[in-house]
Parts: sequence; structure tokens; C-alpha cells
Amino acid sequence: MEEKEKKKLAGGRNIKETVPEEDRPREKAKKHGFASLSTAELLAILLRVGTPGESVVDLCQRILRDNEGKLYQIARKGIPNLVKNYHGIGEVKAIEILAALELARRYQQEEFDERFKITSSDEAYQYLRTRMEHLDHEEVMVVLLNHAKQIEECVRVSSGGTAMTVADIKMILRPAIERLSSGIILAHNHPSDNPTPSAQDDRLTERVHQACKVMDIQLVDHIIVCRGGRYYSYNDHGRLL
Repeated sequence: MEEKEKKKLAGGRNIKETVPEEDRPREKAKKHGFASLSTAELLAILLRVGTPGESVVDLCQRILRDNEGKLYQIARKGIPNLVKNYHGIGEVKAIEILAALELARRYQQEEFDERFKITSSDEAYQYLRTRMEHLDHEEVMVVLLNHAKQIEECVRVSSGGTAMTVADIKMILRPAIERLSSGIILAHNHPSDNPTPSAQDDRLTERVHQACKVMDIQLVDHIIVCRGGRYYSYNDHGRLL
């Protein structure tokens, strides 16, 4: 059976059948560029077909409304939840959406990678947020720095559940020792988006700080990463003296 006939029988509403040509996302993108499209229209290009009684753009607008207009919330949904909650989105479409969001995240990450040098806690946070703020579990990362505080590498050293991550001091310092790094920025995320450090965070920071002194490696900062521009810097609070 032809694909067009399948869509007709299924009752899905194709963009071409429901939207004037000048307002179709693909045509708008070709004529005016992708920046002229709304987020819903960009998602509609991926989905292509809506559901009975709902155009693909309307479907995408509903998905965004359900997620407060935030793409990271859609990314956190995962494949099973997208398939379960939205009629018309099967596993293939869910994979395509999440793959596109991951590409966007990596694109943003590459832009920060080209900066290379960290001179403040805000720059450290902006660099780290592209790697961590979308996660639904805690991870510990170490940013390796040379003597000029230029980034050599960012290494994931631990990954845990939603409440805590067990970080081994040897695992944290190992990449810095192997690369002969002059300094490190320790980082972990709080999926709860509460940047306040816990007692466990304080103990980890102190242990890493003391171990760095022994190895003649500067602990430049420990950043707790949350979404929406929220973070906690141990250095900014004078706790790495």
C-alpha cells in the first residue's frame, strides 16, 4: 500500500493537507531560514504527520505546552513516555525527536569547547551546563586545566541515581595525574535543581581538596550544576582556601 494511502486510512493530517503552502514549516524554512520557524514548527518538520483531528503543528504545540515549552523536559521524557503520552508518536518518531535534541545539545557544547579558557565560575557553569543540566540522574565530572586554565579535557568519573553519586577520590584525580594537569574543576549536577550543597557534597569537596594539595594539583572550583542558570560555586563562597 502506498504511503500516502496509509496516512489517509489512518486519519493522520499531513501538513500539506491542513496548512497553506506559505505557512508550511519546510517552505518557510526554505524561504526565510530556520530562525523564522517556531519551536513547534521545527518539531513538526521531524514528525511530518499529525493525528485524526489534530494537525502536526497543533500536536507539537501540545507537546510543548505539556512540557512548559522546554525542550530539555521533552528530552528527559525518554522514548517510552513520548510513545505512551502522545498518540501519533511511535518509537521511530520518538527516537528521531530525541536524536535531534541530542544533536542540538552537542552543537551548543561544541561552541563552548572552542572557548578553551575558564576564568570565572559563570564560565565554568556555562561550559558544564551543556553536558549536565539535561540529566535525570547525578553525574560527577572533572574538567582538566593546564597552567593557563585552558581546558584540556572534560572527563565523566561517576554516574549514579537520582539522589546521590558515589565518587571515588582516585577516580577523580586519575585523569588529572595521567594528563599532568595543573588544575581541575570538579562538577556534579543536582537533578532536583536545588543548588544548595549537601553534607555529602561538602565532605567530597574537602576530600578532593586535600588530595589535590598532596598531588600539587589546584582544585580551582567545585560547581553544582542545575538548570535555569542556577549553580553553586565553592570557590565563590570562599570554601576552597
